[in-house]
Amino acid sequence: MKARLPQGMGKGPSGNMNQMLKQAQKMQDDITALQAELEEREFSASVGGGAVEITINGKRNVLDLKIKPEVVDPDDVEMLQDLIMSAFNEAVHNLDETSDAEMQKLTGGVSIPGLF
Repeated sequence: MKARLPQGMGKGPSGNMNQMLKQAQKMQDDITALQAELEEREFSASVGGGAVEITINGKRNVLDLKIKPEVVDPDDVEMLQDLIMSAFNEAVHNLDETSDAEMQKLTGGVSIPGLF
């Protein structure tokens, strides 16, 4: 009695598997390109009615910081510190939202552990 293998079995990798591997490689290449692009983009945030404005890049480096003179009060340094932290955190939030949205478009909503 001969055992019968399902079609495509025992004859090396199937074409379907090769196609999936090609798609996975393309997706990985696209993700790498997107990550590099995001690192070059700029993200800004303004807080306190425009009193503090900050611009960061995708690497989370501060590129620009603007503080209106009227917010600089030597007797209330804590308020200025809070405004700067708030502006930075908002800019990082903008970066993260953009990154997540772009990755969702690229992966079709599939979460790939370790990539983002």
